Amino acid sequence: MKIAVVGPGALGCLLAGLLKVRTKEDIWLFDHSKDRAGRIDQAGIKIEGLSGSHQAKVSVSTDAKEVGVCDFVMIAVKSYSTEDACKDIKDLVGENTFVVTLQNGIGNVQILNDYFGPEKVIAGVTNHGSTLLGVGHVRHAGRGETIIGKSDGKLSAALRDLQNVLVKAGFETKVSKDIDSVIWGKLIINVGINALAAIARLNNGALIEFEEARSLLRSAVQEAAKIVKRKRIKISYDDPIQKVESVCKATSANRCSMLQDVLNKKRTEIDFINGAVVRQGKALGIATPVNEVLTNLVKAIEASYGKAAE
Repeated sequence: MKIAVVGPGALGCLLAGLLKVRTKEDIWLFDHSKDRAGRIDQAGIKIEGLSGSHQAKVSVSTDAKEVGVCDFVMIAVKSYSTEDACKDIKDLVGENTFVVTLQNGIGNVQILNDYFGPEKVIAGVTNHGSTLLGVGHVRHAGRGETIIGKSDGKLSAALRDLQNVLVKAGFETKVSKDIDSVIWGKLIINVGINALAAIARLNNGALIEFEEARSLLRSAVQEAAKIVKRKRIKISYDDPIQKVESVCKATSANRCSMLQDVLNKKRTEIDFINGAVVRQGKALGIATPVNEVLTNLVKAIEASYGKAAE
């Protein structure tokens, strides 16, 4: 199979690198930046951490025509770049290609559906954590379940093929008939952790060590849970607060992606996480004051990069 991973960030490099070293498939990394692509093409992808030390020499390109039509195209860009990525990868997507998203937040699946048709889109979540240490250099910082599925709930040979190759690469993967519920379940976890960690500059575990932070975490999660209940989405756990706090404990040393973004003065995915809760709340008439404050604070931090007092 030919597999293209789009986006050389923390998750993209982890996926492309482990797929390359642990499978026999034809793996490509697609990037819009010629300078960065050239550096990765020359030096390869370096992985350290939970999966061991690996140096993966992957094929890298900024030209979709050079890569050609793939069996699977895995979108690993930040959520705010999904639409731009769709425009760049048209030559990767043929009649029998499946476009896969394991991205954070709500909204990516709809964007991919609009561009390529829902019959071509495989949605999913992953609980693997990865930290970008430099260009093409990542630390595998957290291990967890990966779940994939189709929005229509149908099982297919393509889902099984993707599951098998991900398992070979070291990603424990399950197939779900209700992937939308899985995505919402992951969103609630991100809602409780990401913005608060980015604002307070805390690793996941510290969020439940301080009562003030823990109180905000619980309130943000409760607001998201009300929306899930109103939409009649059945998530896989009974107690959202307990679930999020257990994830904080299990990933205590992890520096979440939004905290990494803020520390590196990069744009965050706040609009697709806590911001998505605010939008859904307004549409349903459900108050989301804590998520609104968290969203505005993260946006204020982004707007103030380079202007903060010393």
